[in-house]
Amino acid sequence: MVTVARYIITTHVGAPPEHVFALWTSLERMGEWVGGVTAVSDVSGSVDQAGATYVVHFGPMKSPTEVLEVERPRLFATKFGNWILRGRSSASFEPDADGTRITQTFETVGLISAISSWVFSRGSYEGSFRGELEKFARIAEREAPATMRR
Repeated sequence: MVTVARYIITTHVGAPPEHVFALWTSLERMGEWVGGVTAVSDVSGSVDQAGATYVVHFGPMKSPTEVLEVERPRLFATKFGNWILRGRSSASFEPDADGTRITQTFETVGLISAISSWVFSRGSYEGSFRGELEKFARIAEREAPATMRR
């Protein structure tokens, strides 16, 4: 895989890593923060195990996905792809003073993916990489155990 574009985004979540990781890997809920997701299907294996596969639907478009690495509750990495956006995504979840620091990395492959990822990497609008990560953080904080809420 030849990486054409790479983007790294970080945010803080006022919730413990175990809670953040569990929500991140909840395929049923992915559409709550990932723009355009209409369904997840064809789940093969346990999503918290390398080698598991699933298909993310964006309306009529599909993105086959494979789990590459999992270290619960510290790391989750996948390979994804369709003709618009394909590559690798990883998220690390590190404890910090009052919650979790998420670092998400997108590495895309191919010219069309490089153009698409450039668009998604700009700004914090809903559907952008940053917008989705910030929306995820708000959901995780809202549902955090009471002892973690500010």
